[in-house]
Amino acid sequence: EVDLEERLHELDLRNDSDIPDVPPPTDSTPEILKRALSGLSARWKNWWIRGILSLAMISGFFLIIYLGSFMLMLLVLSIQVKCYHEIITIGYRVYHSYDLPWFRSLSWYFLLCVNYFFYGETVADYFATFVQRREQLQFLIRYHRFISFALYLTGFCMFVLSLVKKHYRLQFYMFAWTHVTLLITVTQSHLVIQNLFEGMIWFLVPISSVICNDITAYIFGFFFGRTPLIKLSPKKTWEGFIGGFFSTVVFGFIFSYFLAQHQYFVCPVEYNSETNRFVTECEPSELFQMKKYSVPPLLQAVLGWETVNMYPFQMHSFALSTFASLIGPFGGFFASGFKRAFKIKDFADTIPGHGGIMDRFDCQYLMATFVHVYITSFIRGPNPSKLLKQLLILQPEQQLSVYKTLKSHLVEKGILQPSLRG
Repeated sequence: EVDLEERLHELDLRNDSDIPDVPPPTDSTPEILKRALSGLSARWKNWWIRGILSLAMISGFFLIIYLGSFMLMLLVLSIQVKCYHEIITIGYRVYHSYDLPWFRSLSWYFLLCVNYFFYGETVADYFATFVQRREQLQFLIRYHRFISFALYLTGFCMFVLSLVKKHYRLQFYMFAWTHVTLLITVTQSHLVIQNLFEGMIWFLVPISSVICNDITAYIFGFFFGRTPLIKLSPKKTWEGFIGGFFSTVVFGFIFSYFLAQHQYFVCPVEYNSETNRFVTECEPSELFQMKKYSVPPLLQAVLGWETVNMYPFQMHSFALSTFASLIGPFGGFFASGFKRAFKIKDFADTIPGHGGIMDRFDCQYLMATFVHVYITSFIRGPNPSKLLKQLLILQPEQQLSVYKTLKSHLVEKGILQPSLRG
């Protein structure tokens, strides 16, 4: 048993030593910033670069929010493709000397296949009325899953045909690498868009909470950090982690209060086939209607309030903010472990001072899954609008059958008068 452990340890060390060094990313900082910050130490120079670029990215994010839901979806898709590119590129750089046949082509082919499947599901789910009016789309939607499976099988067969005797194991490594990357990027981006359709607030509050936690944890760690948090990320400190937690919870509560007042943010995103536009108009649900709550006795003595007026969604914001600040960072720790395994500092050098796009969105992927699970578990109920769209797709005789069954049920419940029968 001891010999087996030693052999496994030696194998692990050998595998680590076999990984070639990846060239460090080049410095993409604009020359104007380099000259302006030339007199500062490396620590403060990085602080200012990160701060300026963070403000620029946040400003751009607000602009896209103003442009509407469709632009947000395009943003999510763009980020997904870029993150996928950064991870796949690492694999190519690490193993480039093997010159694997079709690796890059197959990687992008599988990305197209998976996106075709997920976005096709979204079109069938949310754009049923639009699809019904176009015969060519009806065929694609009716056989969507079969077409998706056929496309994937084509890629699978291409992979098998590309196998080379000397590199079987490495090629299967890359096959697994591609599929895990697809799971991390495409699946999560699909969930982000699903959350967006529930209402922009379910998109903005979680994403903004992660961004807030990332920024405030960095600030608290920069000025007050003394105690290391985790070995995977030596710069992370307990002071930054705790400061980021409290800041994020407060931010989420206040930000939710602001967003809950506007239909644009709280209404489900729906596609209007008559105007060919996404609309966010509705009667806000109870989650976004002001209610009076009793303050717990222990807090009454501190605050001096017996009751407080707030939106019910603000209570849910506590769950979202808590997850973003306590569990979300583990996505970043996971990414740090991945980078250490392949001896790289950042996924890319896309954003000066920040690294690649994946470096900035590593925590968002856990958040997207949590929000989706949270909505389906605690929030989402039957959706009459979506059900009606599905009914309109049915054949006339099927619609009539549904009508008769529903009418009979309503009569039995006493909602319709028996005199209306027949």
